[in-house]
Amino acid sequence: MDLTKDPSLLSSLPLPPDSVLSVRQHGGSSFSSTWRLTASTPDGSGQTTTTRNFFVKTGVGPDAQVMFAGEHASLNAISDAVPDFCPRSHGHGELATAAGKFFLVTDFVELGVAAGTGSGSGESFARKLARLHGTPAPTPEGRVVYGFAVPTSCGSTVQDNGWRESWAEFFAENRLRGVLRAGEERNGGDAGLRGAVEEVVRTVVPRLLGDGHLKGVRPVVVHGDLWSGNHGRGRIAGGGVEEVVFDPSAVYGHSEYELGIMRMFGGYGAAFWEEYGELVPKSEPVEEWEDRLKLYELYHYLNHYAIFGGGYKSSAMSIMKSLISKYGS
Repeated sequence: MDLTKDPSLLSSLPLPPDSVLSVRQHGGSSFSSTWRLTASTPDGSGQTTTTRNFFVKTGVGPDAQVMFAGEHASLNAISDAVPDFCPRSHGHGELATAAGKFFLVTDFVELGVAAGTGSGSGESFARKLARLHGTPAPTPEGRVVYGFAVPTSCGSTVQDNGWRESWAEFFAENRLRGVLRAGEERNGGDAGLRGAVEEVVRTVVPRLLGDGHLKGVRPVVVHGDLWSGNHGRGRIAGGGVEEVVFDPSAVYGHSEYELGIMRMFGGYGAAFWEEYGELVPKSEPVEEWEDRLKLYELYHYLNHYAIFGGGYKSSAMSIMKSLISKYGS
């Protein structure tokens, strides 16, 4: 397989036809192969050459197809809302030279030391995230809805993002019940776990997120998988050094949903939380903020149990028991 000669991938690149391409493996991913594709383009005189790098993921089968389509749409939704916060995606699809193998091609991001120094916007991570969470999501078909235009993958779990007019209904059906089914498919049925999730859906979700109770919520683009490993400082497509995010699993949702996985794994210091909190006020009722974040964290514990099994189930059960004891019937 030679990515530099694949017609499907080449047609996605914003390059003139006389560009000379080279490719080498770069980094690693649990769910795909990753590559750095370099394009050298001569100017009209042939005296100088412009070099541009792209990041390519490849994977096999329907899961890769869904994952790359979701990441393509997610990256561009974030980039549309806050330019220079993530790489733009240029295309995705099936490779013409390898049936059943799929690709995603995006701007290349030099991260960490490799990014060097250079002035970008100077915006902090908290301010960029606040701008994302302060920008109203698009309104498909002219109505305010929660969801996303395509399915996305959080890790290897495919998420149904079908549109719903209620955030509580979306979170209950498309997230909690959806990830419960994914866990049962991979790990087998568990009556105790299913019973706890159903009780949370029946009593806790309407109590904390119900329409008319949770105030001031409007759909915004959220990254959806913003643990600290999906954030860094880097240079996108040769620009200035910026706070950047990547590997998103976006949805038009409640901004606080973003914070669940950020709290779950940590990695964001007190300065971030203080600045972000000043820019994005907590939703009302403010006194239930901690419990809402526990509820949003729950989804990611259930997802990690679905993917990895093990002790994530006990963590999920602990959260559910705590919330049910406080808000259950």
